[in-house]
Amino acid sequence: MEFEYTSENQQVLQMVKEFVRKEVSPQIKYYEKNQLFPKDIFEKMGNLGFFGACFPEQYGGSELGFLNLAIIAEEISKAHPSLGYAFNMQAMTCPFTILNWGNKQQIEKYVPSLIKAEKIGMFALTESGGGSDPAGAMKTTAVLDGDEYVLNGSKMWITFANEADVGVLFAKTDPDAGHNGISAFIIETNLPGFYAKPIEISSLGFMTRSCEVFLEDYRIPKNQLLGKEGEGFKIAMNALDYGRLTVSSRLVGIAQGCIDESISYANEREVSGVAIGQYQMIQHLIADMVVETEAARLLTYKSAYLKDKGEAATRQSAYAKYFASEVATKAARSALEIFGGNGIADEYPIMKYVNYANMLHFGEGSANIQRILIANDALGEKDANRHHIERKFSLSSDIHKVRL
Repeated sequence: MEFEYTSENQQVLQMVKEFVRKEVSPQIKYYEKNQLFPKDIFEKMGNLGFFGACFPEQYGGSELGFLNLAIIAEEISKAHPSLGYAFNMQAMTCPFTILNWGNKQQIEKYVPSLIKAEKIGMFALTESGGGSDPAGAMKTTAVLDGDEYVLNGSKMWITFANEADVGVLFAKTDPDAGHNGISAFIIETNLPGFYAKPIEISSLGFMTRSCEVFLEDYRIPKNQLLGKEGEGFKIAMNALDYGRLTVSSRLVGIAQGCIDESISYANEREVSGVAIGQYQMIQHLIADMVVETEAARLLTYKSAYLKDKGEAATRQSAYAKYFASEVATKAARSALEIFGGNGIADEYPIMKYVNYANMLHFGEGSANIQRILIANDALGEKDANRHHIERKFSLSSDIHKVRL
């Protein structure tokens, strides 16, 4: 087993650090203060191949692989957690789902523009009242009418929906068939009958918003069906498996940001002429943050490694998502303790880390849902990897960067 970055991993990391220094740090506060969607930053990330890391070159991908994607998502999220949402909407849950399940025409039409961030994507599964079973409790319907599907219903907590051009959306084509009655569709938001309303979240300072989505007699051609009728549940589970990788990476980035800020502050802040980093209570908090974050990173990297090999990774993705969410929320609380009253000041990013860690605690399945998945797998009741499906495309380059 080897635990080290390859030269390519190091080059990718340095490229992202340089991007943050030149393109993110100088202007991110402007976007945040004015609540502006940072589309031009996303486009620059897309042009550098950040979102296309796991996509074939023939569709505009950079073929860097899943491990490099995890490294990129972590570093960007450390710089500003709001930017990390793009790694789901512009990389994993939206375009990668189209790549895995779409036909040639759908892939060619949507994937290149999404991973370049020329078009903004979304992934619309969750509904109000659906709780942790958004598929089983789904009420949105899709009825075939001639050559078109007519969709009616609503979705909740859909990231980027107010800015999106394209999305993967799930609806019931057979309301009486349970999970087997769900189908997936590629939708375009400029058509009549689609409306997105940002959810008001007070005092969190989000530039990228989650929304309610309303569909009222929304019509799309039947060739916008993704996969086959009734495959929607499989498609959703497959998409969330990949989405958990970027969510875990983003949580690791938040935790590392808490560490970096806490160490800097503990070395500079003095009480009675002594830097607070000399006090054992502060040292204990930092020690726990450092070790737990490294453990979450290794779990996340193993998930990426398995995906790079094309192996089933749902089990490992659940491990990583569960642990990284616990680590990030704990690291944010610890950072707040270290900063004390200064932690809530806008001068420091601590409350930003707290808020985003709490939000991501629920993304792609809450901690309790991951616990259930992990426990059922360990007890032999349900194989966590049972939904694994071979990817349609493999990357041509040698992307097995790390051996764990």
